[in-house]
Amino acid sequence: MKQLTSNEVRQMFLDFFEDKGHKVEPSASLVPFEDPSLLWINSGVATLKKYFDGSVTPDNPRIVNAQKSIRTNDIENVGRTARHHTLFEMLGNFSIGEYFKEEAIVWAWEFLTSEKWLALDPKKLYVTVYPEDKEAAQLWRDKVGLTDDHIIEIEDNFWDIGVGPSGPDSEIFYDRGEKFNNLSKDDPENYPGGENERWLEIWNLVFSEFNHKEDGTYEPLPNKNIDTGMGLERVVSILQDAPTNFETDLFMPIIREIEKLSQNKHYGESKQDDISFKVIADHLRAVSFAIGDGALPSNEGRGYVLRRLLRRSVMHGKKLGIDEAFMFKLVLIVGNIMDAFYPEILEQKSFIEKVIKNEEERFHETINDGLIILNQLISELKLAGETKITGKDIFKLYDTFGFPVELTEEYAQDEGLSVDHEGFIKEMEAQRNRARSARSDGKSMGIQTKLFSDTTVESIFVGYDQIVIEAKLELIATDEELVERTKSGDKVRMIFDQTPFYAEMGGQVADKGLLLDSDGYTIGKVIDVKRAPAGQTLHIVEVLSPIQVGQTMKLSVDKNLRNKITRNHTATHLLHRALKDILGEHANQAGSLVMSDYLRFDFTHFGQVTQVELDEMERKVNKKIWESLEVKTIETTIDKAREMGAMALFGEKYGNEVRVVDVGGYSIELCGGVHVANTDEIGLFKILSESGIGAGVRRIEAITSEAAFNYLQKQEKRLKIIAGLVKAKQIKDVERKIEQLQLELKETQKEKDSLQAKLANEQANDVFDTVQTINGMTIVTAQVEVSDANQMRQLADQWKQQAISNILVLGFSKDGKVSLLAAVDQETVKKGLSAGNLIKEIAPLVGGGGGGRPDMAQAGGKNAAGLTNALEKVVEWVEKNS
Repeated sequence: MKQLTSNEVRQMFLDFFEDKGHKVEPSASLVPFEDPSLLWINSGVATLKKYFDGSVTPDNPRIVNAQKSIRTNDIENVGRTARHHTLFEMLGNFSIGEYFKEEAIVWAWEFLTSEKWLALDPKKLYVTVYPEDKEAAQLWRDKVGLTDDHIIEIEDNFWDIGVGPSGPDSEIFYDRGEKFNNLSKDDPENYPGGENERWLEIWNLVFSEFNHKEDGTYEPLPNKNIDTGMGLERVVSILQDAPTNFETDLFMPIIREIEKLSQNKHYGESKQDDISFKVIADHLRAVSFAIGDGALPSNEGRGYVLRRLLRRSVMHGKKLGIDEAFMFKLVLIVGNIMDAFYPEILEQKSFIEKVIKNEEERFHETINDGLIILNQLISELKLAGETKITGKDIFKLYDTFGFPVELTEEYAQDEGLSVDHEGFIKEMEAQRNRARSARSDGKSMGIQTKLFSDTTVESIFVGYDQIVIEAKLELIATDEELVERTKSGDKVRMIFDQTPFYAEMGGQVADKGLLLDSDGYTIGKVIDVKRAPAGQTLHIVEVLSPIQVGQTMKLSVDKNLRNKITRNHTATHLLHRALKDILGEHANQAGSLVMSDYLRFDFTHFGQVTQVELDEMERKVNKKIWESLEVKTIETTIDKAREMGAMALFGEKYGNEVRVVDVGGYSIELCGGVHVANTDEIGLFKILSESGIGAGVRRIEAITSEAAFNYLQKQEKRLKIIAGLVKAKQIKDVERKIEQLQLELKETQKEKDSLQAKLANEQANDVFDTVQTINGMTIVTAQVEVSDANQMRQLADQWKQQAISNILVLGFSKDGKVSLLAAVDQETVKKGLSAGNLIKEIAPLVGGGGGGRPDMAQAGGKNAAGLTNALEKVVEWVEKNS
């Protein structure tokens, strides 16, 4: 057996099968752009499904790859077992209808045992086969030379995930020796293929020879396929004689760096700490690669997975004594480990670090409070002899502090407590019901029918360079049926043999316009334009005069409306490029809406956009407008478009023939919409707003041309009004006048604060004169005359500085509202009395609630009549708790 690095093993595998005539496919993105059935690419074959189902024919039927993959179905096991990972690499060789079992088996054995390759001891290799697959078992005997005691029949050795290709498989196991045996000799799982630590599965050879039909039956595949998968991490652990996958060169450099960041924690000294080291190392690899492939943390889908992995890592970091953002500091280590085959980590290092750091810091803002509450809750439960955290408490941590439920459950498990998960689900459902009842009912946009599904009518769009044409009416449809004629007042849908009307698509709204007869009279209004199921342009028309199928008429697009739309559309292209120039290449379009009166552009970005950045974007877009750049459109192949550097929209599917919009060489995008001929037609571009619409997605709203001019005029009018209010002679003097007024206001506030402080001092002499003593505790309670809660806190500060008593409770009412403040000195807190508990006891008497720290707490209420009772209740509370 050779001593090899992970990079050497990966490259050796690819070289071996390339020598066997396989084409090396690069590792695909973890984000499955063309497969909505998958959240992540989760295996080596996941990106090759189009070949296996026959929808695409590969250039070479022999394929080999090393594919990064993510699986998240059992995140909780990561760190607790030897080989569970979220991100892993699958080495695979594939045959699409060419070689089959014999070659797959012989080559697998050659790669594993040949001195030229891995040189594993053949005596330590065992295989499992499907009992009915006699052919595979015989090949292992005849072509490889395995004896029967190294061939185990297992009923589960049949690869089948439902409808589609399926077949028997043969797994290869490596005997790690008796020292790894974690089971007794008579344990039913103590064999190659059982659930044990001795025999480690390293390679699975799947022989796809059947088609699993929808009726549950199986039929032979026309073309038999080979699909194999070898876990790189597992093979490396054998070659590097590592007890688990984590003690290899794929993980140990990360773990050593985590040790440096921890508070004197070292891998291998504590089982519990080792779990934390492993979790962080594993999750760091997953989030680094996923972010590099375009995924961003969010509250749903794959973004939620990233957020969960990052938050889980932060929590395990805390267990190692790391109380600050640290994950982002480790991205460089991941990049260095993987650079030989995955240079993208180092290429995007700065961006990945920013995303991770931003997410860590956001979580740290809320997690500390949640962790204090959780630890306090666990302590209270243990003191009370309770063994379960209620669903209500889990939900409070989740809802108030953003504390993930799975982390609460994990902490509870570490402390030997169970959780009321069903109770949590009920609380979540109750919240959803409250949210639903608060929303108004929405209406769907429309109802799909089969009305147009069988029509063979063709419709050609000629609206890129024409907005008025003559066309023949081919089809009329009401909501229920196809008709030959319409009458005045009808609202129908029409298809013409050709049209200048642009149908709503790609974020651009539809054209509007008129239908005119041969004499130039208006016979219909086109109020909307959609796409029919077969792709024809479908005109929604309000009929003004009778119209019939076969009639030729003039189709006229509203020129003014079209011009406004095209200006806004081209402006979105300029904005997209400007975003990338200023924020970075990660700022990809995530949606858009191009209307006549404004444009909306959504984009991916991990943090807030500063005003300076917005100003720079706006300046850059306007600069390109005023440079009078020519806008050219080119119809070409998708490959040539990519060679041109054309930007494709995230997740968008394109055919082989595409349309490229080139704005003066500055912005080059794939786009089917309509645009201006020259940027100077846009005139002016103005950003109205920028905001976050979801984690990792932000939105810019903007206007152009006439709308931008009108907006600036309104702003100028407002400035003139403000100038009059602040008594500035000219607009340019407004800023100076406001600064002057702010200084005057600041001086006035100082005088007010000084007077309030004097009043507080005078009142303090009266308030602090009366001190009661209960069970050795000194107490001051008083209803005070103050202007606000801030003045009440000033009194509390004086109480603390002068050490007036052990406990202070103050209250005041104003306009029917009550404010309460409780303070407890540190000596009394150590005795177990908490200001937070005290305020919770008395707040209900004033019809309110509140909370706070053990030494200081506040509450509010609406029952002013209860203030006296609340203050009297303090003595009773102290007697009971001291």
